[in-house]
Amino acid sequence: MSTNSLDDLQEQVRVRFEKLDKFREKGESPFKNGMTPTALAAEMHRLHDEYTREELESRNVRCSVAGRIMAIRDFGKAGFLQVRDRTGILQMYVSKQDLGEEGHARYKMLDVGDIVFGEGKLFKTKTNELSLHCDRLELLTKSLRPLPEKYHGIADVEIKYRQRYLDLIMSEETKETFRKRSRIVSEVRKFFLDKDFMEVETPMMHPIAGGAAARPFITHHNTLDMDLFLRIAPELYLKRLVVGGFDRVFEINRNFRNEGISIKHNPEFTMLEFYMTYATFEDLMDLTEELFQRVADNVLGRKQLTYQGTEINLEGRWERISVEDAILKHSGFKDRSKVRDREALLAYGDSSGIHMDPKDSTGGLMMRIFDEEVEAKLIQPTFITHYPTDVSPLSRLNEKDPFIVDRFELFVYGREMANAFSELNDPIDQKNRFLQQVDAKNSGNEEACDMDEDYVTALEYGMPPTAGQGIGIDRMVMLFTDSASIRDVILFPQMRPLPKAVVGESAEAQDS
Repeated sequence: MSTNSLDDLQEQVRVRFEKLDKFREKGESPFKNGMTPTALAAEMHRLHDEYTREELESRNVRCSVAGRIMAIRDFGKAGFLQVRDRTGILQMYVSKQDLGEEGHARYKMLDVGDIVFGEGKLFKTKTNELSLHCDRLELLTKSLRPLPEKYHGIADVEIKYRQRYLDLIMSEETKETFRKRSRIVSEVRKFFLDKDFMEVETPMMHPIAGGAAARPFITHHNTLDMDLFLRIAPELYLKRLVVGGFDRVFEINRNFRNEGISIKHNPEFTMLEFYMTYATFEDLMDLTEELFQRVADNVLGRKQLTYQGTEINLEGRWERISVEDAILKHSGFKDRSKVRDREALLAYGDSSGIHMDPKDSTGGLMMRIFDEEVEAKLIQPTFITHYPTDVSPLSRLNEKDPFIVDRFELFVYGREMANAFSELNDPIDQKNRFLQQVDAKNSGNEEACDMDEDYVTALEYGMPPTAGQGIGIDRMVMLFTDSASIRDVILFPQMRPLPKAVVGESAEAQDS
């Protein structure tokens, strides 16, 4: 930011503080309360836009509106304010004749960004714009910082994410993204409630890190003098509820994973997780199709959408293909007889430039090829099924082939959207899988699960045959709002700290 522009900003802020003092000198609070508008901008446009100037005049509609000034056009003794409330913009017309000497003087001290209350009669200007002819105008909140000059929004994504409040003030597009997010979450909740699922809440601080393969955040409880892990998944608690007799449960939950940040990853994210007894992972594929299609219908009004310039079709039955078949179809590895051969997988990785860890299990090597060469090609909705057992510690073994489990992941636009499986309810098998995970963690795998003896005990009381699934709400919202980055759909994404050298001037620099 140049010295001149910083000086100009500081001068604008100084002038606004002077105006603040002038309001107080006149005995008027620049931060009022107790004024409730009788109308909303969108409602006034809906009810009155269709009338001619003469018809609206004859109706004699009086109302009051409150909102933020987004623009001022001043003509000396009169002027227009563009005022935005939560629904839209309504223009206010003010004049010295209507407001009087004192009221007009107050109007002259207003700035773009101030929040005002206006009361008067609706009319239409010569250009046929619906407006409020104010005979009363009150400052409710004085804005002490100027808004960015660009009316349509903020171009700098760093400012958008770090100062979301400023982004929301300036961008209706951003507001609409988060309005749509709210509707999506509401539709998801309604979908499961309609299917007789019960919404529950489970702990966010766990004594044992488990429920998913991820590195946890660690905190400490002083009174109990014990370390706790922020939830990486609610899975093991939700399945305890299934053991207890709640046959259909779901939770829309915040999870925390100590992992990298990217356009697809934020350390804190929202997940839908649900469990359904007497169902299999195949039943959940049907349920998932129905969920996405219903949300698309109710939020977008259609099952076809465009994501980042690519047409995505959610209609009908989606492709279902196993991990092994997907590797053979989409990667350069074409020998079906060697797809479970460790040496063949390692050799292919070396020849293809894929980093292969010789300590990885056979299934782990397969998934490295899948991640590198297959995932990005799964553009249309695709269920990838039958994952290797050794990368699925909580999934039920396939009864015909113990190398694989009854599991699927949903991919859209090359991104994982959901993970589901027929649940492992054999406590002996589950304990052995936990022990394998403990060995993996002792060998240096920071994402491996810990042993959860209480969960094994719960399974020993008997869990009905169950299928469970997690769906990334943030990624779902990205898809339905055509948002390129997960940061675009999280109100306050995690950001790297600003360098200390610029922290002092960051607010001024970012406002310009």
